Amino acid sequence: MTAVLAAAALLLTAGCSSDGGGSPGSGGSTKAGGTASGASPSGQTAERTPPAKGTVKVLRTVAEGLKTPWGLAPLPDGGLLVSSRDDGTIIRVDEKTGKKTELGKVSGVSPAGEGGLLGIALSPDYASDHMIYAYFTSASDNRIVRMLYDEHRPAGEQLGAPDTVFRGIPKGYIHNGGRIAFGTDGMLYAGTGESGQRGLAQDRKSLGGKILRMTPEGEPAPGNPFPDSPVYTYGHRNVQGLAWDDRQRLFASEFGQDTWDELNAIKPGADYGWPDAEGRSDNTRYQNPIAQWHTDDASPSGIAYVKGVIWMAGLKGQRLWRVPLNGTKASAAPQAFLTGEYGRLRTVVAAGGDRMWLVTSNTDGRGTPEKGDDRILEARVT
Repeated sequence: MTAVLAAAALLLTAGCSSDGGGSPGSGGSTKAGGTASGASPSGQTAERTPPAKGTVKVLRTVAEGLKTPWGLAPLPDGGLLVSSRDDGTIIRVDEKTGKKTELGKVSGVSPAGEGGLLGIALSPDYASDHMIYAYFTSASDNRIVRMLYDEHRPAGEQLGAPDTVFRGIPKGYIHNGGRIAFGTDGMLYAGTGESGQRGLAQDRKSLGGKILRMTPEGEPAPGNPFPDSPVYTYGHRNVQGLAWDDRQRLFASEFGQDTWDELNAIKPGADYGWPDAEGRSDNTRYQNPIAQWHTDDASPSGIAYVKGVIWMAGLKGQRLWRVPLNGTKASAAPQAFLTGEYGRLRTVVAAGGDRMWLVTSNTDGRGTPEKGDDRILEARVT
């Protein structure tokens, strides 16, 4: 651990792998922050920098016996929705008792490799429309759908038919991206992968290797950097983590190939370098990461923002990373927690205050059998 932290300190000013490594066949969103990274809104007080070092304490196992969990979305009235990548189902977990109730199977999911039912998010108007958005791999593409959730119907029959709001994202055995989240601007953001076709990341006409920004109906969002396009940023390899800070600045995690995984501050219209750059680059055309890790130490999926810190789940790295922020820069060296204790970590979601939900990913085909079935954990962090 000491060696890892020392190495992380050297990588601080810099800052992607498949789900578990660089080779083919080898990693829930919630309603979150706002539009983009950049200068702090005028008139706001000076930002407080969090402590350089923090702590993590796992309080309890909320639920276990999950199969290929991927996305997690807390419900406003209690309960956690969890998607299963390979089963194509969404379940509701009672966060107090751990009881699991199946909402239903999402029609059209075609799981293979890293593809399947991936990220989920609640509609920004969930209180009135009860719609769940989901990103999934179909027989022909990756797409985003929305479904009515009726909890008063029998278990297994609570999901309405999927309404496709966005289609045509390239699919592959690897690099399907999949994280979705609504910003406080009411727009839907999606992290995509280049599906193993490296050149798609630099092609602004392609939806692969991008962060997309769209209306809830799937149209290009007003104010996007490229006319009549949902593309928000490009030059990405495989984005599986999206989170905003308390000033509505967007951050994203990204899998490297064999060298560097990244945590990036997102700037509209910017090029993040793949496949020409992996990790930090001297080419000023590309945005450099705010932190980077060797792929064995991270292979990052979900991220969450809690009290001035980005928390990042590591798949191959089997650990939780803490990155304290000063604006859109890391204010101290990344710090690792839970190394190897729970196996692969897929998703991390803020739970209010100093709490977080963590979702493991040991049944995704690359996990360690002795870690057992997958689970949801509740943790306290500083």
